[in-house]
Amino acid sequence: MVRFKNRWLLVEFLPIPAPTPGRPSVALSQEELTSKQVWAALKQSVITHFGDTGWGAVGSSLTIKYFSPRTNLCIIRVARDPHKIAWASVTLLNAIDGRKYIPHVVHVSGTIKQAQLAAIRHNREIVARYRARAKLPVGYQDSYEEYLQTSAQEIEALQD
Repeated sequence: MVRFKNRWLLVEFLPIPAPTPGRPSVALSQEELTSKQVWAALKQSVITHFGDTGWGAVGSSLTIKYFSPRTNLCIIRVARDPHKIAWASVTLLNAIDGRKYIPHVVHVSGTIKQAQLAAIRHNREIVARYRARAKLPVGYQDSYEEYLQTSAQEIEALQD
């Protein structure tokens, strides 16, 4: 029996606000991303930068295992051998459905467990940044506490 070896990419998509004259830029987008949009944009990036050969190497194993529209955090599974093609395609991605994003590869791991732990850790860092931006005290209870619990449960429930 042959075991398929994968790499897990933890990617955060940072939105770039559209500049509007006379108004300060706001990083909140009106429409939320979906995992299907991310997968389609990633497919197009692989085809654009690496051609059909690159897509042939990556396409059969590329899946979006987790996506959070609230934090734009994504866990991508890809086969071990062509994972650098997928990683490069994520890095070269600059727009998803016409909206500009900066992809930030937070973590690359060989097991889903390590990707899950990194995703939970990164979610906590993101919420800490939101709270620091809002100047809330550390022990303040808000909707982010509930989000952290539900996202941790969703991430831990992922199966290979």
